[in-house]
Amino acid sequence: MCDGDKCYDLPEVLDFREKVKEADGIIMAIPVYNFNSSSGAKNIVELGGRMLHDKVFGFLCAAGGRNSYMSVMSLANSLMLDFRCYIIPKFVFATKNDFEEDKIVNSDIKSRIKELGSELIRVSKALN
Repeated sequence: MCDGDKCYDLPEVLDFREKVKEADGIIMAIPVYNFNSSSGAKNIVELGGRMLHDKVFGFLCAAGGRNSYMSVMSLANSLMLDFRCYIIPKFVFATKNDFEEDKIVNSDIKSRIKELGSELIRVSKALN
């Protein structure tokens, strides 16, 4: 977890930051808890720091119910305003009803995942 100090020198964090620096686009798969992005997702932003600047982001979200579909927006707003990231507006939101035996069974969700990936590639290429 980000401690604002020594965590940035950990080998895992250095490796992560290098991968983020080299990436043209990033898709974050985020569980939603209590109508907000998980602490792990927020930690990734803290650890990524300036490496996140000007990146293209897409989101895959999973939550217990449909009412929290906009919960990723506070994280997206932070990425847009603090890091000048471009957010793909076609994020994917799934609930437990979209899965059976740990596999996606909702064809709409499958289609939206493909669309998100294609859009991330298209926009990343256009901006880079």
